[in-house]
Amino acid sequence: MSEYKLPRGIAISGTGLWTPPEAISNEELVEAYNTWAERYNREHAGQIEAGELAAKPQSSAEFIEKASGIKSRYVVSREGILDPERMRPYIPERADDELSLQAEMGLKAARLALEKANKKPQDIDAVIVGASYLQRAYPAIAIEIQDALGIDGFAFDMEVACSSATFSMQRAVDSVASGSVGAVLVVNPELASPQVDYTDRDSHFIFGDVAVASVIERRETCSADTAWEILGTRAKTVFSSNIRSNFGYTSRAADVDPFGEGKLFRQNGRKVFKEVCPMAAAHIEEHVRETGNEPAELRRYWLHQANLNMNNLIAKRLLGDDAGGDRAPVVLDRYANTASAGSVIAFNLHSDDLQPGDRGVICSFGAGYSIGSLVVEKIRP
Repeated sequence: MSEYKLPRGIAISGTGLWTPPEAISNEELVEAYNTWAERYNREHAGQIEAGELAAKPQSSAEFIEKASGIKSRYVVSREGILDPERMRPYIPERADDELSLQAEMGLKAARLALEKANKKPQDIDAVIVGASYLQRAYPAIAIEIQDALGIDGFAFDMEVACSSATFSMQRAVDSVASGSVGAVLVVNPELASPQVDYTDRDSHFIFGDVAVASVIERRETCSADTAWEILGTRAKTVFSSNIRSNFGYTSRAADVDPFGEGKLFRQNGRKVFKEVCPMAAAHIEEHVRETGNEPAELRRYWLHQANLNMNNLIAKRLLGDDAGGDRAPVVLDRYANTASAGSVIAFNLHSDDLQPGDRGVICSFGAGYSIGSLVVEKIRP
């Protein structure tokens, strides 16, 4: 694999985190699912007995926490998700002249990031939105956010599933390093709840909604009290169907239900765990050494927040007996899997306590497979 040596002097000068006001506990989610499953099994008892259909299994809060480490999740709309008659969120459509929901989420995080970076919209030259799902094909959500903030420049959307945040941050770094822009606003509005099949016992609990944002600029233009110099970036993709979503506009041309079985998020969890853990650990280990460090020397790892067992295994390989909540903080217990935003949430919530000179890694991994990482060092500009 070719190596790219990143010039020093580019920094993350501020991050923003917007959390939806509504949350759903495991217990609430399980109650709705089990009610739905019992009704389904009653209504299809004959077919189930004949072996034509499989009975829907029961779920439990204990099963969810053991399988994932998730205890709760934030969502933009509880309405509908907890209704056994509906089993999906209710999100009314907005008119074309109204701000879209995903842009609204991103805008809230963006304003927080700009405030922390001590930047105004006129200081930004580009906006990149990276998310695992986009509310529409076009116009780009990024351009909508750009317009709402009054930023003069360019904007675009990109999608690399659960690595969309780190990959979009890396594209921002590349743009600043090239000299084509001075500062980039990266926004990751993860509107994940509409893609969840709440009638699937093995995935109904996984995702939550959230929005994060970051400002990336040259160190010399930073005016925030503290910032994080980016010492190196690394990205890798390997094709796999073990995490998949087949939702798309071509379903219309195939005369099939675009929301039917197999069209929303699905994964082979055991294969993902077995294959991604060693890939991610090796990727991080190699990246850290490229920047002149040993994995155990880094102060903190802000890992992708998808599964607690996965994070614990990766942290253990990197840190040995020192792996734990302080070195590799966890936020998925209350945020659940927020697709690409998880590692940035962890960074936002668990970085202020570190001292100048402390180093860490922001890393995400997911469908593709895709892995993206940034090695950073806390500085005072």
